[in-house]
Amino acid sequence: MQTSELLQYLVTGVTVGSVYALVALGFTIIYNATGIINFAQGEFVVLGGLVFYSLYVVANVPLVLALVVAVLIVAAIGLLMERLAIRPLIRSPVIVLIIITVATSVLLRGAAKLVWGPESLAVPTFSGDKSIFIGGAALQLQYLWVLGLTALAVFGVRLFFDHTLVGKAMQACAINPDAARLAGISVSRMVQGSFALSAALSGLAGVVISPITFASYDGGTILALKGFCGAIIGGLGNGLGAVVGGLFIGVLEKLGIGLAPEGYAGLQDAFAFIVLLLVLFLRPGGLFGTERAEGV
Repeated sequence: MQTSELLQYLVTGVTVGSVYALVALGFTIIYNATGIINFAQGEFVVLGGLVFYSLYVVANVPLVLALVVAVLIVAAIGLLMERLAIRPLIRSPVIVLIIITVATSVLLRGAAKLVWGPESLAVPTFSGDKSIFIGGAALQLQYLWVLGLTALAVFGVRLFFDHTLVGKAMQACAINPDAARLAGISVSRMVQGSFALSAALSGLAGVVISPITFASYDGGTILALKGFCGAIIGGLGNGLGAVVGGLFIGVLEKLGIGLAPEGYAGLQDAFAFIVLLLVLFLRPGGLFGTERAEGV
């Protein structure tokens, strides 16, 4: 493999890994707040892309406004999910709540198919189709949007949890819900906020990646599984670990395409799960994991 090809795979891998990182971070936020795994995270990515398509392509809403509104709509769907599907059964066993998230995922996928149809929808790139070349590798301008907005979102989440009262209240609920309740914090509202925030992150991922991969109703399951792999590899409950794990999965997949023998590149989806099994065998807590997360 030539250096330029290796660099191309790395650039593409980091771009795709950024989407996995946002999904993994969404998993982490909800896990810390509730102790459950929300397998509807992938559907939030899909809805982000589809809603953005309707606003930006069909309704001709300006780019920035369409992006913001799409993310807010997906965040609102996350709020509704928590209010209608999770909160009424919040005291049920964790496995029951996880099954509810799977059922919600199926419901959202079916609704998306009814509204937007079964075909993949083309979304134009934000800054045209031009590319810049670095060391022989082509870097599409849309890649810069993905990388830049992912970095901004991760940095914003970190600031939110470190420097805002709501963010600190969410962390307090993640560490000790009973103590937070005694301190006057509404745990139910913090849980609802965690669903909205995680949905917004996945919705943003769907918006920025849709010009590269198209917007389609049926892409949520594999995205949820890849994001979950990233969260586990990084250490479930660790925000930084989730981001690193997601990026690692993306790079691993694209390098696997280049390094795999001819005819085996189609197995790229298997690489993430093979590494996940290795991590679970060798380091069950993940690369950055602890017995229980103390915050995002």
